Amino acid sequence: MNTGAGLAAAAQLFKVLGSESRLGLLRLLGDAPRTVGALAETTGLTQPLVSQHLRTLRQAGLVTAERHGKEVTYRVADLHVTHVIADALAHVQEPAAAAAADKQPPQEQKESA
Repeated sequence: MNTGAGLAAAAQLFKVLGSESRLGLLRLLGDAPRTVGALAETTGLTQPLVSQHLRTLRQAGLVTAERHGKEVTYRVADLHVTHVIADALAHVQEPAAAAAADKQPPQEQKESA
């Protein structure tokens, strides 16, 4: 099978994105840069676990880190990643929205059209 240029790298990207926790961290970092402590507090994950996920994301080139004294602030390295995540979320939510519309009584479907 001819995989074409970049297909192996894209597959590796999807492997890294295959973690719900890492996706959540990337969504938060897409909104604003944050420290490990802020990410742990927001997500409810432990700081060591957040650090572990951030290390994986850094190795994949998805986030960057900037040190300010003792604190390290993380940010999304490339906004394309936030678009991929947003598109994936929109994709998985479409069937649920369609199913909910199908369950509406016929009168409500006409009014919402």
